[in-house]
Amino acid sequence: MARTTGSDGERTEAAVREAAVNLIARYGYEAMSMRQLAAEVGVQAAALYRYFPTKEDLLFTLMREHMEGLRAAWQHARPIDADPAEQLAAYVRNHIAFHIERRHATHVSNMELRSLSPDRLTQILRLRTAYEKELRTILREGAEAAIFSIEDTGLTAMALIQMMTGVIVWFRQGERLSVTEVTATYLSMTMRLVGARMDTYSAARPLDLQRTL
Repeated sequence: MARTTGSDGERTEAAVREAAVNLIARYGYEAMSMRQLAAEVGVQAAALYRYFPTKEDLLFTLMREHMEGLRAAWQHARPIDADPAEQLAAYVRNHIAFHIERRHATHVSNMELRSLSPDRLTQILRLRTAYEKELRTILREGAEAAIFSIEDTGLTAMALIQMMTGVIVWFRQGERLSVTEVTATYLSMTMRLVGARMDTYSAARPLDLQRTL
């Protein structure tokens, strides 16, 4: 049944974005129609164009907000005056938590890049590169301080990003592992992948994560 939305513009726009994320994640960008989206939100199809003049405008907004939210979450979670091992642990925890909470938005952001025009694709890729640069910096500083043992910082960063983001493919709330347990396991694998010294690794883990290993 279609969901009825109030006349408040901000509420309606938020409802449009939420419904669009869910529909695109389920059917794909090309298959989702604006008429279908309007029916899901409970408004006339013409009303959608007040907020998003084109279908691509909507997709671009969803992707931009996802990346801007990820970067903002990391800036908030980033520990101040922490060593690279602590920074890396915080990065892993934040990345996994953010993407599990936004499973559909992550799917859209990863799978629908092909649907963007070249200029808009470039803008999204710049945001992604800026976020991933934070991880490469942590890895490089850790290697320079002999905390990590890494042969190729760029490849290691790519492997970590793929591994962490891939959690959304299989993780489901209420199944065998909790978010805390998954995060602890991935943190352990991350530290082994970067060759972190075990004393540094132990100091970087919060107590609740240590208990789950």
